[in-house]
Amino acid sequence: MSEILDRIKEANDIKSIQPTDYRQLAWEIRKFLIKNISKTGGHLASNLGVVELTIALHLLMDFPKDKLIWDVGHQAYTHKILTGRKDGFSTLRQFKGLSGFPRTKESDCDPFNTGHSSTSISLALGMARARDIKGDNNKITAVIGDGALSGGLAFEALNNAGRLRSNLVIVLNDNDMSISKNVGGMANYLGQLRTDTKYYNFKQYIENTLNKLPAGDSAIGTIKKSKDSIKRLFIPGMLFEDMGLTYIGPIDGHNIHEILTALNSAYKAKGAVILHVKTKKGKGYPHAEKEPDRFHGVGPFSIKTGNATKQNNKTTYTQVFSETIVDLGKENDKIVAISAAMPYGTGLEKFNKEFPDRFFDGGIAEEHCVTFAAGMAKCDMKPVVAIYSTFLQRAYDQILHDVCINNLPVTFAIDRAGLVGQDGETHQGVFDISFLSHMPNMTVMAPKNKYELVDMLKFASDYRGPLAIRYPKGNAYEGLEGFRKPIEYGKAEVIYEDSDQEVLLIALGSMVETAVLVRDMLKENGIKSTLVNARFASPIDEDLLREYGSKCNLWVTLEENVKSGGFGEKVSSFLINNNFNRVRQINISIPDSFIEQGSPSELKEYLGLDAESIYETIVRSLYNKK
Repeated sequence: MSEILDRIKEANDIKSIQPTDYRQLAWEIRKFLIKNISKTGGHLASNLGVVELTIALHLLMDFPKDKLIWDVGHQAYTHKILTGRKDGFSTLRQFKGLSGFPRTKESDCDPFNTGHSSTSISLALGMARARDIKGDNNKITAVIGDGALSGGLAFEALNNAGRLRSNLVIVLNDNDMSISKNVGGMANYLGQLRTDTKYYNFKQYIENTLNKLPAGDSAIGTIKKSKDSIKRLFIPGMLFEDMGLTYIGPIDGHNIHEILTALNSAYKAKGAVILHVKTKKGKGYPHAEKEPDRFHGVGPFSIKTGNATKQNNKTTYTQVFSETIVDLGKENDKIVAISAAMPYGTGLEKFNKEFPDRFFDGGIAEEHCVTFAAGMAKCDMKPVVAIYSTFLQRAYDQILHDVCINNLPVTFAIDRAGLVGQDGETHQGVFDISFLSHMPNMTVMAPKNKYELVDMLKFASDYRGPLAIRYPKGNAYEGLEGFRKPIEYGKAEVIYEDSDQEVLLIALGSMVETAVLVRDMLKENGIKSTLVNARFASPIDEDLLREYGSKCNLWVTLEENVKSGGFGEKVSSFLINNNFNRVRQINISIPDSFIEQGSPSELKEYLGLDAESIYETIVRSLYNKK
């Protein structure tokens, strides 16, 4: 029974908890998180690591007046609990349930919808400037992880925050991890700071001592004039101070009283403050402490063993990519692989083990990874950049300006393309066809099954221009194994063809599996159809479309991408430009909206992308039924 936690019903209730009960409250929160996430799945390790930090912030902040911005936001579970959403955790990340990220529509204690990294400092600085213009005096705090601090946007914000003359607190939650272990210069710099608390302890001792003496305030002011020289004796680099920010830390992120002391000092400062808090990802749950990367985001699991309760014995698209890129690397020593802090999530850990000198992790810096790949491609290497669809959005300009304009042979392996499910609107990979296929020189492909993904990766290894292969999260489709025609540039594949067909099904990538089911339903009801595997979203196979323009008057395009700028709209444009006025088209695609969380199957049914819904749509169109 959570006796203390049950007293917290809404925001600011925590202020009635006695200091002697803080440790017990932290224990109850961790127990609650482990119990609930073991049932629903979610981001466990990151949330276990910030329990004490969140408690301390809530003790000193007044919600919703004060603004707390969580970078990425997947570590905001304790914040949700302390703002009255505890009872909703049984629906966490479920369809129509509690989001796994901050959401303004859930609570006015969430000041911003977040889901991508490195954004919090810019957001907080903007809010601070707006506060000052309006003459308000509320606290504004950003919490950013050491992994997210490797993103360029964070440094752009820090560069501007140094000029702020009013208070802003930036909490650096340092757990030595992003999703996988951090890499790069910032990780090394923070590693030095983690091991050296001498400066902070020395500074506190001097100030406390002088405050007890007559004219102590004057003495403190004099000493501060030479603070930079003193700091450089203790802390290497002084990066943050040199940017104009006040640095405090590192402090123990699991000691609530120590955090409260540091936060109180930080909130009194006239300017931006970096509060460096050292935490342990997975704190309080041995399995998550031992394997924080595996417990970053998990499905339902056994609390006792830490093992998943739903075992998946099927091959995923990520696994197919992982094995294939290793095989190709053995055949071609010019192939290099690049990850943006997600070698495990994208399946590149095997390539790293096999070819450590040809694997590069750029950290949470997608823009850098893409331009870095362009530089390698310009020097006759064959880079493969593996990034989730939702995160590739962050590198739009680099793809266009550095890769496509230079027409460089960079292959983009786009994982989690389409509806990804429980992470919701910030993570759905439903825009990549739209933002890639209009770029000159860019080729966009999507495999119908696991065998075709292998063939497309082989095709890409010999291709001499920018090329993207998008594939979904989850199990790889194993059907249509016998349909494996060689890939020709820009050419689609006819899988089934009926004579005198009434319906032409043109499916792209993951929707081929659905189209097979639709065709079977049509056949059972005496409706003849032809099924085409598009293979290419850009360029589309115009020769094939011309051929069928005179054969069939009802075309159905199927894709897992938003309608605007998608594959279906390319087909629509073709029909108009080639005067196929008799052809009617049904564009089966995702509405131009942000799609919230839910399992892919639930979302497809909700959006009308499941086989039954598509079949009914076709029948209504054929027989003009409403």
